[in-house]
Amino acid sequence: MSAKRRIIPIFVPHLGCMHSCVFCDQRRISGVAVPIGADDVRGIILSALAGSPDLKTEDFIDLSRPVEVAFYGGSFTALPIDLQESLLSGAQQALSGIEGSSIRVSTRPDCIDMQIVERLKHFGVRMIELGAQSMCDDVLEISGRGHLASDVVDAARIIKAAGVSLILQMMTGLPGDNKEKAVYSAEQIVLLKPDGVRIYPAVVIYGTELHSMWRRGDYAEHSVEDAVEVCAALCEIFDAASIAIIRLGLNPSDSLSAGDAVAGAYHPAFGELVFSRVCYNRAVNLLERVEKGSTVIVKVPKGFGSKMIGHKRENVEKLTSMFSLEALRVIETDEISSGHNLPSIKIERRG
Repeated sequence: MSAKRRIIPIFVPHLGCMHSCVFCDQRRISGVAVPIGADDVRGIILSALAGSPDLKTEDFIDLSRPVEVAFYGGSFTALPIDLQESLLSGAQQALSGIEGSSIRVSTRPDCIDMQIVERLKHFGVRMIELGAQSMCDDVLEISGRGHLASDVVDAARIIKAAGVSLILQMMTGLPGDNKEKAVYSAEQIVLLKPDGVRIYPAVVIYGTELHSMWRRGDYAEHSVEDAVEVCAALCEIFDAASIAIIRLGLNPSDSLSAGDAVAGAYHPAFGELVFSRVCYNRAVNLLERVEKGSTVIVKVPKGFGSKMIGHKRENVEKLTSMFSLEALRVIETDEISSGHNLPSIKIERRG
């Protein structure tokens, strides 16, 4: 997995899914309503490679850097085999001749076996994302996932044994979930040694079963504040294990921002909020050893200054008050590493 890779996203909303998870509406999540075929795949990729201004790719495609086609949404390996092969062949043809190109698919843990993985490898798939969501069977059952935590373990081992990169997705705030269960799930995911993780706090999307549960009072929403607290703790777990955190929160979309996200932890800058909380928590631990009335310099890596300061200087004001400081300044510096995911922080006392 390379951070320098250019990604061409292709959405296959709800295709292949045999279960109706309480939280899911792929059309509203992805912003895509119409299923795609092989011709669509080729057209999307070729337009991206040509730099079409109508496509939302990552800075368009620089052919001097590896290109990855990523099939998102739905459960790819639950599609009819002929459709899988058609979509993958279309992607292969469009990527022909581009050195280092590859394909990524997303699927369910109970839709993986060695034969499936070998077929995907034959068509150029080098990374598989699994929607684990939770490693607690009770949470999976209440959420309508239709698989067990053991299915996640089995699928992850098959993928790793085949030499394919593994990304695991988890959710927080699902029905029956809590912070302790989320931490347990993260710890179990660490044991599977994925190449990266995505963390999606539960969002109540209009028209889903979770929406009905919320309206009946059978489900208490996972607020943004709750999700920030939980995800900050999970980030520390994954960072300590040197596992890349690829995504925090749903990608913002016009439909979600316009009201389809009726409750729950939807925020266009959710990742920023979480990293800001991590900075705050780490500063708290360091400032406990600082005398009252001190002037403190908080040094952070380049790019983390705003996260340490917090929205409307919230972190600075809370820390200054909590520890009775004369003043607290935040300085970005090249002296400090940003670590695998999270920033190191250094405290200096002045006066």
